[in-house]
Amino acid sequence: MSVNAAESKAVIERYLHTLSGHAKTPELVASFVSDPSLADHIRDVEAAFPQYELITEGLIAERDVVAVRGVFRGVQRGPFAGIPATGRSVSAALMIFYRVEGSRIVQHWLQFDGASLVAQLQQASAAHA
Repeated sequence: MSVNAAESKAVIERYLHTLSGHAKTPELVASFVSDPSLADHIRDVEAAFPQYELITEGLIAERDVVAVRGVFRGVQRGPFAGIPATGRSVSAALMIFYRVEGSRIVQHWLQFDGASLVAQLQQASAAHA
């Protein structure tokens, strides 16, 4: 069952407020996310960047889809993209579209400046070599 734009937006605002900057336990993620690929993505990123943040710069909703423009920010404490933990604080621009059904995210599409993030980590890794 689809929800309207205001309800969809409220779900995503609660999701971002609850998870951003906090530990993303499987139970907490499951309370907001039923999209298995998103749950896997959150688990993998949380392992490399514990308690990472998603800073919202813009949020627009239409029917059951919510678009979020923002910035990822975290400190690398685990391996990521083949790069060992650097302890470096990094950030990268992103755009995520979420589709909401009921009170959970059922689908997502992510555009992320991964090249910038990897470059920041590689610089940190080279500085430690």
